[in-house]
Amino acid sequence: MANDLSDVRFLTVAEVAELMRVSKMTIYRMVHAGELPAVKFGRSYRVPESAVKDAIRAATEGEQHSA
Repeated sequence: MANDLSDVRFLTVAEVAELMRVSKMTIYRMVHAGELPAVKFGRSYRVPESAVKDAIRAATEGEQHSA
C-alpha cells in the first residue's frame, strides 16, 4: 500500500482553482458537494491530481456530447 500512496500527488485548493480557471470557492463547493474528492489535513483540503484530471475529462466529454 505504501507504494500506491507514493504515486499520489495532492494539489491545494488554490492550485486546483488555477488549473480549472475557477475561484477557490467553486472548488470548495465541489468538494463539499462530493463532486470532487479531497482529503482534509487539519484545516486544509488536498485534492488528488488524478481526481482533477477525471473532473476535467468528464466536463469536456459532457461538452462534446451536448454540442
